[in-house]
Formats: sequence, C-alpha cells, structure tokens
Amino acid sequence: MNATNVQNMNKKKNDNYSYQDKFNILRVIEKKSDSTQRSIANELDISLGKLNYCLVELKKKGLIKINNFKKNPKKIKYMYFLTPKGFALKTKLTINFMKRKIQEYDELKNELKKNV
Repeated sequence: MNATNVQNMNKKKNDNYSYQDKFNILRVIEKKSDSTQRSIANELDISLGKLNYCLVELKKKGLIKINNFKKNPKKIKYMYFLTPKGFALKTKLTINFMKRKIQEYDELKNELKKNV
C-alpha cells in the first residue's frame, strides 16, 4: 500500500478520524490499558471529544474492548483492551507506516544525490 492509497483511505466519508489517529490510539491502549480518556487525549494532543468518538468507533468495529469496574463507590474506571482484530490492524498500520517512512527516506536520499 503506497502513501496515496493511505491518504485516500483517510478521506472516507464515514471516517472522521485518520488511520494515523487509529494507530496512535491503538498504540497507547496497548501500552497502558488503564489510561484515562483525558490522559490518552493529552498524550496524543487531540480533543477529549474526538478521542471519545474514536474509541466508540473502534469498539463498534471490534478493534477494542472497553471494560468498566468500580474503583470506589463514587467513581467508575474504564480499561481499554485491543482485541485480536485490533492487534492485527495495529500491526498492519505499523508495517504501512514503516513502508511510508522507508519510501520517504529513499526519495530524500535520491534527491540529495541529484543535488550533489
């Protein structure tokens, strides 16, 4: 999959968030499943509303599970887990990201050779 295909996929009418957003959210959830939505939003520098929307969509697509448990009688705490489908997508997105970066590196290297 090349960069143009990824950009086209990002422009789907039904997706209000990009594959990069999905990748970043899945990455954070995998690292810290007990993170709060606020901490994830702060780490990714996105709004809490956008993160909430993305989490709901990821859950609908079967990429994450959201479990809640009571930490104390007054508060509910959520934990986020990647499903096998979520792990597979994260792996695919990681591979595509690395391919794009290698392609960008090769293009820059060729450009520098032309200018020398």
